[in-house]
Amino acid sequence: MEHNEHVDKLQEEECCTSSNERKSHHSEQTKKNLITRLNRIEGQIRGVKGLIERDTYCDDVITQISAIQSALNGVSKILLEGHLKHCVVERIQEGDTEVLDEFLTTIQRVMKK
Repeated sequence: MEHNEHVDKLQEEECCTSSNERKSHHSEQTKKNLITRLNRIEGQIRGVKGLIERDTYCDDVITQISAIQSALNGVSKILLEGHLKHCVVERIQEGDTEVLDEFLTTIQRVMKK
């Protein structure tokens, strides 16, 4: 899926906060995209485990781990984009500006990685 198509799909999604339960509502296309990416990452992790079991050269293992981290960052970017464009905007429109502090804390947590 091209980035622009992905952005269009994200714009169709809604996030909501109901009483004490917070949920994110992603389109089926976005869920499928995220699950496909996570399945691929899961396979990469199993691959790294196999590399270690076979005593593969450390630099090669580290290269694979770096690829996994990059793939996880891609998942985070998709989720952050949808969260900002929908959940955060909706809560601000409802007058809940505390969501900005929450979002900034989330960004700081992601940037530490």
